[in-house]
Amino acid sequence: MESFTEDRSKALLAKEWLVKVDSQTSTPYFFKFSCSSVDLTACILITDTKTAWAEVLTSNQFARRWRMCNKLCISPLPDPDEEESWRDRHLTLLGRAHSLGGFLELTLDLAKPTLGDLALELECNDWKWRWEPTFLGPKVSAEIISKHLIMPLISVNHLAFSSSDVLGDLAPGDLEKATDKVGRTARRTVDTHIRNALSKPRVATTLRRMTAMFNFLPELPAIITDAGTPDLRAPTADKFPSPKITTRDSEHKPHDYDMEPLQEPMPPKMPQEEDSATESESGGAAPKQRTLLASPTPSYQLRVSGQPPSASLSKDASPALPGRSRSQTEAPASESDSSLVRPNKKLKHSEGSDNDDSEEERKRRAAAIKSGAAAKRVTRQPLKRGGKRF
Repeated sequence: MESFTEDRSKALLAKEWLVKVDSQTSTPYFFKFSCSSVDLTACILITDTKTAWAEVLTSNQFARRWRMCNKLCISPLPDPDEEESWRDRHLTLLGRAHSLGGFLELTLDLAKPTLGDLALELECNDWKWRWEPTFLGPKVSAEIISKHLIMPLISVNHLAFSSSDVLGDLAPGDLEKATDKVGRTARRTVDTHIRNALSKPRVATTLRRMTAMFNFLPELPAIITDAGTPDLRAPTADKFPSPKITTRDSEHKPHDYDMEPLQEPMPPKMPQEEDSATESESGGAAPKQRTLLASPTPSYQLRVSGQPPSASLSKDASPALPGRSRSQTEAPASESDSSLVRPNKKLKHSEGSDNDDSEEERKRRAAAIKSGAAAKRVTRQPLKRGGKRF
């Protein structure tokens, strides 16, 4: 079996569509047939307006199938000239059957395919024939249906609506002239022809109503002859004013974190050191150290009470401790203050702290100044701590 080529498709362009309906499935099938007396080949194109099938038979295939369908001897005639004459006569008979007048005398039955994708049996009074075409694929099927059926129907529809005369009453010669005129215009500019054929309100609305009627829609659209021109201007701001933002909407709403009260920072807990050797020496300084750690930082006191740090410290100041014990107790207090918020300015020592120096240190400093010797920094000895108790 030969393939269905573009040349075969062009040979079918000049052939008419033949229609047969399968009585079992109520499916209409469209046929286009062509044959050649030169090489004794036959070609058929079949479609149901959705899918396309085609079959091409050579001279030997045609003769073999005819003999099988009519239960004749499969072997060809002994004389080659008689065999060729026999094939030509039966091919001509098949061509006459695939005509507008002869196709009405045939009956169509859908059979089970054995070689192709579709099997259709045609039967006349004293002979039978069988077509077994193959599927051409979705892309080729769409191209063939568009070229052989849809585009010609659009042009004929345009001719029927644009002609001032009724096409059914025209003579064959006049109808040919009108058809040729529309066809010449259409093939020059196909896109413009399709637009003019389907853009007219009468044609478009008639096609719309026929589509609705054919698909059982309950409400059928009306047919109009003048579509008019709608207003396509964009809406302006005068017709649709933009929403105005009021002062109440633009006010800042307080958040939850704005309403939360200030919380006093918790001072870090210092590890408790138990030293039996220093308990007796710094017994009076331990209570002072706890009060310094528990009290809030100077910056926090300034923010809460509104008083300067010096005033708050002067009120809370306790009697100064002498020399060595005083320096030991102030060291952890300064470390705790540095871990929290430090004040902007360093606090000056109060006047009472100068009087805390011992008389011996004053004399030693005065003697160093008089002698002109540089003051040497005295290193402090570390505290001797006892063993840790577990």
